[in-house]
Amino acid sequence: MDRQLGDTMDQDVSARNSGGRTARSRRRVRGPGTGNGKSTGKLLAVAGLCFAVGAGGIGAVAAPVWADSALPSESSAPMRNVAGLAAPVVKAVELGVTPTDGAKGVNPAALPSVKAVNGVVKDVVLRPDSGGNPVPGTTSTDGSTWTAEDPLEFDTGYRYAFTIVDRAGRETKKIQSFATVAKANEADAAVYPLNGSTIGAGQPIEIVFSEPVLNKEALEKAVAVTVSSGQPVAWRWYSDRRVRIRPETFWAANSQITVDLRLFGVDFGNKMVGNSDVLVSFKVGPQRVAVVDDVTKTMKVYFDGQLVRTAPVTLGSADWLSPTGYAVIMEQERHSKFNAGSIGLKPGDKGYYPPLTVEYANRLTTSGVYVHQALESAWGAVGRYNVSHGCVGLLPADAQWFFNNMKTGDVVQTLNTGAPPVEPLEGYGDWNIPWAQYAKR
Repeated sequence: MDRQLGDTMDQDVSARNSGGRTARSRRRVRGPGTGNGKSTGKLLAVAGLCFAVGAGGIGAVAAPVWADSALPSESSAPMRNVAGLAAPVVKAVELGVTPTDGAKGVNPAALPSVKAVNGVVKDVVLRPDSGGNPVPGTTSTDGSTWTAEDPLEFDTGYRYAFTIVDRAGRETKKIQSFATVAKANEADAAVYPLNGSTIGAGQPIEIVFSEPVLNKEALEKAVAVTVSSGQPVAWRWYSDRRVRIRPETFWAANSQITVDLRLFGVDFGNKMVGNSDVLVSFKVGPQRVAVVDDVTKTMKVYFDGQLVRTAPVTLGSADWLSPTGYAVIMEQERHSKFNAGSIGLKPGDKGYYPPLTVEYANRLTTSGVYVHQALESAWGAVGRYNVSHGCVGLLPADAQWFFNNMKTGDVVQTLNTGAPPVEPLEGYGDWNIPWAQYAKR
């Protein structure tokens, strides 16, 4: 007989005979006696199976962490023998449940699961506290794991009910609850260009997030940008909430671009979680570029690299130099109201003009630089000298042609004015950043 087992059984018999009780004295121990009442033979243990999963004995924890304390089972006790026959030991069931019981702020994209080691799960029902259809799920072939198939809803309480069966066939039922991320912690995004639109070849993709993105690398991995031309793209974060995406050179003419934002469940940081997926697709028109040169006072317009029109211009005067570099047409208005107060001028200031309406207006910057029809009083200056407040002024026929043939997203490049380039956020001055420096988090 195993020495440890013999010692233990002797202690149990002694305790029983003396009227004492030990943790083991509750088990029945029988020893064959002799005529004088002394034990001379081997003690035989009559084995009884303990419950591997007792009432209230299952602890639920978040996978992959398992229960802190072992479930009650005879697996932790020495094996006992009946003459010539070994009684099998039922191992304790180890239970892993995700989310944990009572958890708050659960990411709805993290699919709940119940996993039993040394047992099986059955009759799993996961449904909102408020009622409704259960969340569908699948059980593994061996019956040990149940996993939800569909993501959960935001700001919703859920209740789990399930049954665990150990290898002796004994069942334990369990009920748990948890709640998903509250509405105050939802985050989403808006994309420009709009879905289904046709854009100019110079239009960067812009994504504005409702909440700050602290884990930018993870978010970039959650967004797929597909360009039919195969052009690689780079991301430039201008803030925690604003990012732009562009290729090295202008988008290839007639290419198709798809932006697939798989943001549902993405952790933005600060406990903010993406609440939806967004799919946006748009087409690129011809590559249309207008090149304005202050030296020659002309504009040359190219469609897909071919010169299609040349026109005289007037640019910003010495006090209001037109910005250089690349700009992108942001919006077009047939009639646009101009107000000198929008650029900080008031009556009596040099350069002040009363409110007026200009025709064929194509905005290049948020601060008010346009390509538009020059005022009638400036027609004599067009092609000869500069009189504007930084805008590109055209004669009526050229202004009308430009308005009708150029579109938002098309490019205007201005040369030789002596002014700095258009800032990236002064519209879409992204093309003024060298490609090697563009990517930035």
